[in-house]
Amino acid sequence: MSNPLLENYKTPFSTAPFSKIKNKHFKPAFKKAINLAKAEIEVICNNPEVPTFENTIETLDFFGQKLNRISSVFFNLNSAETNDEIQKIAQEISPMLSEFSNDIILNKKLFKRIQLVYDIKSELNLTAEQDMLLTKKYKNFVRNGAHLTKKEKSELRIIDTKLSKLKLQFGENVLAETHDFKLHITNKTQLKGLPESAVEAAQMLAKQLHKKGWIFTLDYPSYIPFITYADSRELRKTLAKAFGAKAFRNNDNDNQQIVLNLVKLRHKRANLLGYKSHSHFVLEERMAESPEKVNNFLNDLLSKAKPAAQKEFNNLSKFAKKDGIEQLEKWDSAYYAEKLKKELFDIEEEQLKPYFKLENVIKGVFTIANKLYDLNFEEIFTVDKYHKDVKTYKVTNTSGNYVAILYTDFFPRKGKRNGAWMTSFKDQWKKGVENSRPHISIVCNFTKATNTKPSLLTFNEVTTLFHEFGHALHGMLANTTYPSLSGTNVYWDFVELPSQLFENWCYEKEALNLFAKHFKTNKIIPIDLIDKIKKSSNFLEGIQTLRQLSFGILDMNWHSKDPTGIDNVKKFESLAFKNTQLFPDVKENCMSTSFSHIFQGGYSSGYYSYKWAEVLDADAFSLFLEKGIFNKQIAQKFKLNILEKGGTIKPMDLYVNFRGKKPTNTALLQRAGLLKQD
Repeated sequence: MSNPLLENYKTPFSTAPFSKIKNKHFKPAFKKAINLAKAEIEVICNNPEVPTFENTIETLDFFGQKLNRISSVFFNLNSAETNDEIQKIAQEISPMLSEFSNDIILNKKLFKRIQLVYDIKSELNLTAEQDMLLTKKYKNFVRNGAHLTKKEKSELRIIDTKLSKLKLQFGENVLAETHDFKLHITNKTQLKGLPESAVEAAQMLAKQLHKKGWIFTLDYPSYIPFITYADSRELRKTLAKAFGAKAFRNNDNDNQQIVLNLVKLRHKRANLLGYKSHSHFVLEERMAESPEKVNNFLNDLLSKAKPAAQKEFNNLSKFAKKDGIEQLEKWDSAYYAEKLKKELFDIEEEQLKPYFKLENVIKGVFTIANKLYDLNFEEIFTVDKYHKDVKTYKVTNTSGNYVAILYTDFFPRKGKRNGAWMTSFKDQWKKGVENSRPHISIVCNFTKATNTKPSLLTFNEVTTLFHEFGHALHGMLANTTYPSLSGTNVYWDFVELPSQLFENWCYEKEALNLFAKHFKTNKIIPIDLIDKIKKSSNFLEGIQTLRQLSFGILDMNWHSKDPTGIDNVKKFESLAFKNTQLFPDVKENCMSTSFSHIFQGGYSSGYYSYKWAEVLDADAFSLFLEKGIFNKQIAQKFKLNILEKGGTIKPMDLYVNFRGKKPTNTALLQRAGLLKQD
């Protein structure tokens, strides 16, 4: 049987041939690619020549490219276009990949060659990028068990296999729970307060499911409008409790035991490798360096945000009391926040949405990228897609040179997980005269067009699109030699800088004028609305900051201490949230059981990164504000020192090269309105 995954892609720009790939192709392709990669490792190990940077370190970084391409296709589909069969394959494939990874890391002959090169590093006259690659390779082997005994290596293999399966199962359970709940309304009076677009979308969904009335789900484009605008407090409560109870219902999709197993196995693994905790292991390779530094960082921000958050909560509670609400609950927060925002700033999301037609926002993002980084985007129709909603773009620079392929996937559907993310189908690298360009994808869940309206974004969705596009820029503009140092392959508390920085343009008049046009009249967003966006940008910032900090604190609580005595997920979580809690607890709800960032994704001991990177992005954008938000010189400096460099140099050195100094949190506190005024 011919297998398109194993053949050299004879496609435009060597893109993945999605239309030819069937589920049956994946398992045989993985098996074959793993064997090919093992053979490549054997060649390195058995090379009779003395180990050198070129024949060992460099060769190792380029090995297994076919396996990497197959993995990127498969696991991206498992996130954006999955089904029962793909999930079953994932459960079978993940242990194989975990075993293969350990075969490499725990290979004595291979490590001996790496160590021989590392020991003479100072004599090799390496470039900064080569030095970083060698250091990272060596440390990766040492940190992941190269020095362990045979018995310890065997134990590590067992732990890693279990972890790979548990992470997958966690994600599958969250997805199943998200799709399991549907709020079916047949009484029109219960729709009171909802925007026309939300009602129409719910009606369309009901028709698709052959039901009368309206259906609301836990997908963000359905959930957020309902929880924000529905006048029925009882129905808001029903939806909010369902959202908060995902994988916490003692059913087949329950994640409580999986959470406990994950944190205990991670701790056991860290101990086996000589680390005090999982956080100590992870943070050794982060800008923050240690759990102590992370906790100090979080607690410092907490001390500044909590008084503001408490004051905001009290004001919101007083406002809701006018409506007869004696105790503000979680399902009241968005509803009364939107009403208070309207009262204070004379602005509401529905007022803004007509100016944010999805197609216009995309054009705006492209125009801003052109003004800053000389990029052009042309939609092309010759590249295969994995779903009809996906669009593909050829990215070039102003000289017409090919830079990247960009995939965009913007609408929710069955088989696609909630949230938004950037990923890649192919990394950038250089070999000889070839600069092999990347294939980047951004995936979001925005409101679809209805029968009467195009896809209109909330302002929050606009910032989400800008955020993911910032990540995409990091991937698309990558210009490094080695694939493992390319693009977003940087420390996780640095990776959010390009994404969070790019969000800042959403708030600037000069940028908004490029794309914020009314979908009917094509009139540019009025200046008074822009002023209101700016003035309301800090609205409830204390509460939002406290919420983000609470997630970071929960993450560190799970991973920086010995978890062996924990037997109750909810009880442990409640203690972790103690200093950040504003709303009464909901006993049927649990954050941890659907906290995919830390239990399925790569953010364990890293959720603090969002706030850490905010310090960097606020400091960086203050330079754009000073020199001009489209200042080409500053943009080029950011491109050359940050976006192109990937992980070739230590992040703080990259930042200082761009900014001329280390960042302080002053700009962040000023922007958030949390800086005490003298």
